[in-house]
Amino acid sequence: MGRKLVYIVVLTVVLALLWLLLSGKVHHILLLSVGAASVVASVLMMLRMGILDGESVPFGGFIAFFSYWLWLGGEIFKANIAVTRIVLKPDLDIRPVMTRVASTGGSDMARATFANSITLTPGTVTVEVETTGFLVHALDQSFADQEAFRDMERRALEGADGKASR
Repeated sequence: MGRKLVYIVVLTVVLALLWLLLSGKVHHILLLSVGAASVVASVLMMLRMGILDGESVPFGGFIAFFSYWLWLGGEIFKANIAVTRIVLKPDLDIRPVMTRVASTGGSDMARATFANSITLTPGTVTVEVETTGFLVHALDQSFADQEAFRDMERRALEGADGKASR
């Protein structure tokens, strides 16, 4: 019960802070009451469904989590520049490719993070999720580098599972 209590407290605090950040309304008692009720209802529903665990409340490794998203932001920025260069070329010499990206495992959260990270990165889209990996469409062959996908998967697994990045 001790670990579950930690999950309840962490989830409640995170949801409350997110609600306050997104609403920006701290002077209206009615809105604060509705926000508090929605946070409590969300936590109670998760308890009732039995899904309140380390995977649904992945806040044990804040440093790994935020370092991954900071790294991904840099990758998204670099990919935006690369896509812009391709699109603005007068001859538009692109070579689209479909490639299979193997996924070695990890939790469902880590696999979802990896697949979504591929899609978030401009020039690539996760088209199909399979048990052994993903089918990815890349705008150009240069975006289908398997070694870059391996690096992204390693970082996604570490970031989603709360382990420190190497």
